[in-house]
Amino acid sequence: MPSFGVRGVSEQPFGIRIGCCRVCTCVNFGFVLSRAGMLKLMQLGLAMLSEGLLIQYGLPYAESIGQALTSLLATTGHCFSTTSILFLCYCFSDKSYSLIRQSLFETLYNAMACCMYFSSASYMGFICIVWLHPQFLVRPGFWAYPAMTAAYYMAYAAGILHAIDALIALKHFRGNR
Repeated sequence: MPSFGVRGVSEQPFGIRIGCCRVCTCVNFGFVLSRAGMLKLMQLGLAMLSEGLLIQYGLPYAESIGQALTSLLATTGHCFSTTSILFLCYCFSDKSYSLIRQSLFETLYNAMACCMYFSSASYMGFICIVWLHPQFLVRPGFWAYPAMTAAYYMAYAAGILHAIDALIALKHFRGNR
């Protein structure tokens, strides 16, 4: 049982110490600096970067790219929103972390996010190789190909991070920490 003023994720005092008092005591910085917190931050970062590339460079060529763009946009958007909600819940409530993390939801969500990222990244990779690369070789200034290639590489990396997170959540679900 943690003592008063200490959160259970990393057993560090919560808030920021300024002089003799603490501010922002509602934020659980122990979670943010933990392995699970860093994993969530990397998932959010990859989703934001990928979404930015898809919107900036993919939307002008949406007719050419087709459903691969829609698939990857939907995957990154949904995974970003769910991961950010979970991250905020875990940052502000240690009880949420202990209850949600060990539930079946966290395991299934990360497993589904992994599958969605892998399938949509594979589809985008196919489109990049078959359709966008020949246009890149012919048309000068066609930046959709390098941007979409980077986006599907980041989607694969995000899928791997979600797979790792699913395995860690499965350990929590089974009671092994």
